[in-house]
Amino acid sequence: MKDPYFDLLKIGYLVKHFADYGLVPRWFYRLRRSSIMRSLTPTEQQKVEERVAYYNRLKNLSPTDDGQTVGHFRFPFRKKRRYTTYFFDLYDVVKYFDKQERFRFIPGDVTKVPEAPAFVKSRPIGQDNENAVLLKLNRLRHFTLIKGDKPFRQKKDMLVGRTAWANSSEQRKRLYELYGNHPLCNVGKTRREDDADPSYTVKDYLSRRRQLDYKFIASIEGNDVATNLKWIMSSNSVAVSPPLKFETWFMEGTLIPDYHYIEVKPDFSDLIDKLEYYIAHPEEAEAIIRHAHDYVTQFTNRRMERAVQLSVASKYFRLTNV
Repeated sequence: MKDPYFDLLKIGYLVKHFADYGLVPRWFYRLRRSSIMRSLTPTEQQKVEERVAYYNRLKNLSPTDDGQTVGHFRFPFRKKRRYTTYFFDLYDVVKYFDKQERFRFIPGDVTKVPEAPAFVKSRPIGQDNENAVLLKLNRLRHFTLIKGDKPFRQKKDMLVGRTAWANSSEQRKRLYELYGNHPLCNVGKTRREDDADPSYTVKDYLSRRRQLDYKFIASIEGNDVATNLKWIMSSNSVAVSPPLKFETWFMEGTLIPDYHYIEVKPDFSDLIDKLEYYIAHPEEAEAIIRHAHDYVTQFTNRRMERAVQLSVASKYFRLTNV
C-alpha cells in the first residue's frame, strides 16, 4: 500500500521536472553555475570542499572513453524501466555543464564499487570505494523529511517497523521472526509474497505519521541503505539499526552509533535491553534526537546542496574527461 502524501509529492515533482526539462534551455544553467559558486562565503566554501572530498574520492586522472555525454543525456521515453527520479535528479546536476562532458551513471541500488568512476546513489561504506561517486539521487524517496512532530515522551514505549517485503533482507526476516509478537515491538511485513515463508504474520500498513506515534523506529538495510533512516532522524523518534554497511548522499558512514541513532547487534540479541534502557533514560534518547536533528540540518540548505553537487560533478569531469 502506498502513502497518499508521498504520491502527491511525486506528482508535483514530475510536473516541475518535466516542465524544466522541456522548457528551459541548458545554456541558461551553464551561465548560472559560476554565479552559484561565487555566492559562497569562505566558510561555506570550506564546508563544500569537505563534503566534496567525501562524496568524490577520486585522486588521480581516470580518463574514460565510454559512458554518455551531457548533450546526449535525454529522458528514456522508450525504455520500459526509466528510473525517472534518478534521471531528473542527475539531469538537475549535469545540465549545468558543457554538452561534451562525458560520464558514467549507474541507477538503482548500487552495492558494489564500479570498475570505472561513475555517478551512483549508493555505495559500500569503506576506503576502497573511490570509483563510486555519490550524488543526491532518488532524493524524493530518500530526502522527504519530517516537519512537525510531537515530543518523544508523548510517544509509545515501543519499537515500530514495517516493510512491504522481508525477502530483500535477512536482517528484516530475523527481526520479524524474533520480535514480531514481543510486547515492546510492533514490527512486521504488510503483505505476503507468493514465495514468502507462510509463518510470517502479516501486519497492517502504517503510514509515516502513524509510525511517528512510537518512540523507536526500526531502520534496517535492505538492498542497500534503509530509506527511512533520513526521515526518522528528522523526527522526534529514534532510529534503531544494526551496524551500517552502505551509504548515500546522507553520508551514513559518518554517523556515530548511540549518538545519532541506537545501534544494535546484527542478530538483535541486545535489542530489548537497548529499548528498555532508553525507555528508562528518556533524557539520553532525547540527546540522540538533538544530535540527529543537527546532523540532518546540513542537507536542508538548498543553495549549499546545489553547490556541493555541482562541485562533486565538476571534480568528476576534471579527472575523467582528459
